[in-house]
Amino acid sequence: METVVRLVNPRGDTERQWVHQALEKLAQESARSADTHLLKLNFPGFHGIDFYFKDEASHPTGSLKHRLARSLFLYALCNGRLGDGQTVVDASSGSTAISEAWFARMLGLPFIAVMPTATAPGKLRDVQALGGECDLVDDPCQVHARAAAHAANGACHLDQFGLAERATDWRGNNNIAASIIDQMAREPFPEPAWIVCGVGTGGTSATIGRYLRYRRLSTRLCVAEPNGSGFVHGWRTCNPDAIASMPTLIEGIGRPRVEPGFVFDVVDRVVEVPDSASIAAAWLLEELLGRRYGGSSGTNFAACLQLAALMRMRGERGSIVSLLCDRGERYAQTLFDTSWLAAHGIDTTAWTTALRATLHDGQWQTAGQRPI
Repeated sequence: METVVRLVNPRGDTERQWVHQALEKLAQESARSADTHLLKLNFPGFHGIDFYFKDEASHPTGSLKHRLARSLFLYALCNGRLGDGQTVVDASSGSTAISEAWFARMLGLPFIAVMPTATAPGKLRDVQALGGECDLVDDPCQVHARAAAHAANGACHLDQFGLAERATDWRGNNNIAASIIDQMAREPFPEPAWIVCGVGTGGTSATIGRYLRYRRLSTRLCVAEPNGSGFVHGWRTCNPDAIASMPTLIEGIGRPRVEPGFVFDVVDRVVEVPDSASIAAAWLLEELLGRRYGGSSGTNFAACLQLAALMRMRGERGSIVSLLCDRGERYAQTLFDTSWLAAHGIDTTAWTTALRATLHDGQWQTAGQRPI
């Protein structure tokens, strides 16, 4: 009988040593990054309802995707998929790519971001400034295939859309949900009535929804999405194959299809927000907080106001927590450029008026319509 002897990889010890060093660098970075601020706002129309905004834009790479990027690198390293000198690739609309480029540079690895051609120019510059390469694709639906092609040529595909919900430790390890609940501990309403977030990969909503159940909290999870997104249709019809009915100008959310990381059953409510309302809300956030945040933060803010109006109508008190997802400076040539908005048929005047009225009266108002 022939004996089969499996030889030990002669590079195994060297590779393992590099992986250990890479993991140590990620652990050191995590300790240095600490946590992000939880900002509190109150509005005259919502007595007894406190609003909190977790400033994920204060991460070193400027967005909530900093946490995800770290988790994706940890996942690739600990699964033996990433080695010394290997090119790293991922498909992204921008913020994740910036964070991944930052971590790749820290580990001394080449990085390729596969991005839609329509991505905000500021995001492209940020990736390139960190040493990353931008591979632009005209059809946003083809970014996954292009990233897979790079992986077929030897690159490590971090695959945020396929792995986000499993790469993040939803039980703790300073995930965003654990951080929110810990920071709320001394507030008047420490257990939020709602936590509001958008959906890109599905990782953030999955982490928050799972953690709320793990901690046995009554807090509900609301997903704020652009009108007609793939997730909106998928969640309402319980159809994982649903596709978007209309495109969106809000980068990072409003995916054209239901991504594999979406966990339907942990979402309690979906609120659709028109692009013009999201952008008006983003401009309003700058007035309220003194700095700019991106369009998805505006989407979240608009959804928070809808939920608060329902709470007020029912005589409920409590707190609502949402996310400030990324730095608004990245959208200086798009969402915060009046010429760009006009070219895309966006007029925020009516929505700005409606949102201001909502803050004052506590009744949800939409552009050109009576209060709800």
